[in-house]
Amino acid sequence: MLRREAWLLGVRGVLAVVFGIVAIIWPGVTVIALAVLFGIFTIATGIEQLVHAMRPSAGATNPVTGFADGNGPRLARAVAGLFGLVVGVLAIVWPGITGVVLAVIVGAWAIVTGVADLWLAARQHGGWTLALVGAISVVAGLFVVVRPEAGAVAIAWAIGVYAIASGVLLLVAAYQLSHQGRGRLSAA
Repeated sequence: MLRREAWLLGVRGVLAVVFGIVAIIWPGVTVIALAVLFGIFTIATGIEQLVHAMRPSAGATNPVTGFADGNGPRLARAVAGLFGLVVGVLAIVWPGITGVVLAVIVGAWAIVTGVADLWLAARQHGGWTLALVGAISVVAGLFVVVRPEAGAVAIAWAIGVYAIASGVLLLVAAYQLSHQGRGRLSAA
């Protein structure tokens, strides 16, 4: 189970780094191309969040929510995952939306995902990397939502830096998780 989680975090991290590099190298890329890249990245992240939310747990399942009782982080991940899927599909279906609208969508997505990551990190021991990803996500999202008119280049750079930083931290978290799993296997 830990190996699969580490792999999913690693894929999310690689996609974030690639997306960030593209956004920095080609800031003048058209809104359509940026929207499609963002859509693919957000769908992948949404799927990863949903996979984590749907993991079986040892606790009793709440018949109303479908989640384990007392398992708020699963609900947060499910909401973030569904939001990511919707935003990603919208970005791909309507790539011609204006840069300001895309910036607000990106900012809102970053805030929601960041809050979900912070919530999960608060419930884990040693989840500092996930907490840092969440904090960076919230700060970047707020910057973009507050200043959507800052221009396509500045927004592309801010998104690129955010994506690279969070991608590297996700790769670190995946590495730590994979070694945590190895430690448990060798102890057994």
